[in-house]
Amino acid sequence: MTQFIGVAEMAKLVRTIGIETFLCELADEIRADFIRWPEFEKMARIATHSADGVIELMPASDAALYGFKYVNGHPGNPALGKPTVMAFGVLSDVATGTPLLVSEMTLLTAIRTAATSAMAAKALARPDAAVLALVGAGAQSEFQALAMKALLGIETVRVFDPDADAVAKFMRNMAGAGLEIVVAGSVRDAVRGADIVTVATAVKGRAAVITPDMLEPGMHINAIGGDCPGKTELHPDVLRIGTVFVEYPPQTRIEGDIQQMEPDFPVTELWQVLAGSTAGRRSRDAITVFDSVGFAVEDFSALRYVASLLEAGAHEVDLIPAADDPKDLFGEVLGPLSGALRTARPQPRALA
Repeated sequence: MTQFIGVAEMAKLVRTIGIETFLCELADEIRADFIRWPEFEKMARIATHSADGVIELMPASDAALYGFKYVNGHPGNPALGKPTVMAFGVLSDVATGTPLLVSEMTLLTAIRTAATSAMAAKALARPDAAVLALVGAGAQSEFQALAMKALLGIETVRVFDPDADAVAKFMRNMAGAGLEIVVAGSVRDAVRGADIVTVATAVKGRAAVITPDMLEPGMHINAIGGDCPGKTELHPDVLRIGTVFVEYPPQTRIEGDIQQMEPDFPVTELWQVLAGSTAGRRSRDAITVFDSVGFAVEDFSALRYVASLLEAGAHEVDLIPAADDPKDLFGEVLGPLSGALRTARPQPRALA
């Protein structure tokens, strides 16, 4: 049998563990997998684009486990009452191909994205960072704020979004989070004096949300909204001024903010910093940029972490036929033929 965890069960699991503990533990799992980055079989995600959005498959595997995520990105979905991002994932045993876990990943993707952002910021931002500028108060915003608080000790969040309802939602959800929340009147106002800037926009298109004149010495930028061709958040000169870190260059050069740059624009892979083979921040006043598009190894880590939390047999589905004779799929599942070879299909019921 295959374990299954749906949205309600995932929410209960997160509440039971505690959202900040969940974020910290997941960040540890992602970091551990990044450190062993060469052990993974990796590829850029497979994307199918349309005028309305994108649908993607994201696979990654090591010698023991194979994971993939199905995920979409449709910016117009909120107007239809649907999330911009929806996802599910599968974790399988490499040795036999047996699916071990099927999981919702709409909620889990939001959590793993925030955990990855905070993990990167912990490695690249100044160690005394205390102020986060959050540009975008959409579905990612609360997770990002809590991850920065839990992993880095962020005390103040300066938030801006042109959608007043989104800001009100953020303020409502963050009540009692132990953070000082400041509502900014513009991107420039939010960024001013911030140690870390997280940009999480959803609208597909070329944009320069952060411009060079907004940069301050020692600032770290997490650009997490750019995740497909034709969508950017940072002015090209921000990338030229800063030291840029990425997850997987073959994917980021297509989807990230560095798609604006020349093909050989220099970047550093984040796993090398986490593994200690490459320096991250080189001085207190340096500008660092994490051009994050989300990568399959992060989803692999999230699925593996969730699987470790589930009790055996807690919620299983018969995804794979259980047969006494694996070679007799027909007889075990449909039964031996007796009588007619064909049963008449029931006729559809007439509409009243």
